[in-house]
Amino acid sequence: VQLQASGGGLVQTGDSLRLSCTASIRPFSNYVMGWFRQPPGKEREFVVGMRWSDGSSSYADSVKGRFTISSDNAKHTMYLQMDMLKPEDTAVYYCALRRGAVIKSTYDYWGQGTLVTVSS
Repeated sequence: VQLQASGGGLVQTGDSLRLSCTASIRPFSNYVMGWFRQPPGKEREFVVGMRWSDGSSSYADSVKGRFTISSDNAKHTMYLQMDMLKPEDTAVYYCALRRGAVIKSTYDYWGQGTLVTVSS
């Protein structure tokens, strides 16, 4: 399984950005896809995950109300709409996929990462 993430860039505080992640396979209904991020000098952290079966999702508290995950099943693609961006959102964002319905657990496949930089 390969995951291709894209959409990162340099934006200003308050701007929006949409990340995309396309899987090389059609995720099975019991799969979960998610986004993680690694801020400079920090460990990777969970951002949001979504069950492919029903679109149910779970967000990190730091992004609730600002980020929205969605998917296009026909395109095997997951999106992360990021609004009201803050400098602390600056990070390399990774998409990931896991086999199983538990969102906050170990992920099996990872994309290459896309850099999001939010200037103040």
